[in-house]
Amino acid sequence: MTEAPAMRDFALEAYMSKWEFVARYNLTGSDAESLRLPDLLALANDGERAEFENLSLSYTQTYGAPALRAEISRTYDSTAPEDILCFAGAEEGIYIAMKVLLTADDHAIVITPNYQAAETIPLSICAVTGIALDENDDWSLDIDKVEAAIRPNTKLISINFPNNPTGKILPRKTFDALVTLCRKHGIWLFSDEVYRLIERTPELRLPQAVDVYERGISLNVMSKAYGLPGLRIGWIACKDRALLQRFERYKHYLSICNSAPSEVLARIALRNRETVLARTRGIVSNNIGLLNDFFADYSHIFDWKEPNGGCVAFIRYKGPDGVEAFTQKLVEEAGVFFLPSSVYRSDLGPVPQDRLRVGFGHLDLREGLSALGKYLMRNDRY
Repeated sequence: MTEAPAMRDFALEAYMSKWEFVARYNLTGSDAESLRLPDLLALANDGERAEFENLSLSYTQTYGAPALRAEISRTYDSTAPEDILCFAGAEEGIYIAMKVLLTADDHAIVITPNYQAAETIPLSICAVTGIALDENDDWSLDIDKVEAAIRPNTKLISINFPNNPTGKILPRKTFDALVTLCRKHGIWLFSDEVYRLIERTPELRLPQAVDVYERGISLNVMSKAYGLPGLRIGWIACKDRALLQRFERYKHYLSICNSAPSEVLARIALRNRETVLARTRGIVSNNIGLLNDFFADYSHIFDWKEPNGGCVAFIRYKGPDGVEAFTQKLVEEAGVFFLPSSVYRSDLGPVPQDRLRVGFGHLDLREGLSALGKYLMRNDRY
């Protein structure tokens, strides 16, 4: 029996672990500015506040609290609470879905560049084909290439839009064509939708896969658009309840259940989601303006273009020293932290090696850009 290949180190998370909490200016974070606990509780009604203050710190239901699942289901057009399974963040959901859906005899298709788990976990199970977004065509997806990659044993296509790291959102016509392709071949569509709802304009917003396709699996989390990564609450929406139960049984070997306080706090945030999302969108919109102004002054060093959505972008660095050396010296000498292309290396095909990820969901972006500008001015080669 052939053993499955071991999963390689998670390059992005290893790099973040080294610098995220020691760099003075994190200009690469992928989350939105977090709410403070008092600010979130200020949104609670009297019953929710009393529930939180008198909460028993016991085990919770593996699927997630019924009231939380009910609130999550309201974020979709056509799901019931029974179509929702909660996880300890989005990563657990990705891991379990891949482990349950895929076997050694299957084949998966994964879009690149991506959050590494989207490809590393499937690669530890079965054959995987990568389809690269075209950096020379505004990170477009060629549906003909996706179709050409389909094999008789293709079980799953994994997508992420708005994309991490590029911020790309597919045109609706392309998304619909992808759904049609999956339906034609009976392929599961695993859709990472964690940046949905912070598009540049609402017209760019795609439907959620679970709402438009019977084999659509939608992943979301409180960490990104809602700006609450510390809650560690994510979920999968799927209308195949037998499959969802298989996911739940696998969860018994991992987190078992979620944090009781986090479930209550997530429910408060979701019930007030328009307020929470308006805050995120305001921060991101203001920061886009700051980045437009900054990069206009340094267009000889960076190729910057507003991404379609999310709060990250994958921009070209044109300096003579190369992006890897630049990001290393920058964080060491100025405390300004970017993710270089190397952390997005893919086993499925080439990823541009002259890029860095900029994150713009946090309130301290202005200070970080000021420090970056001073660093560039101190170094004559820039």
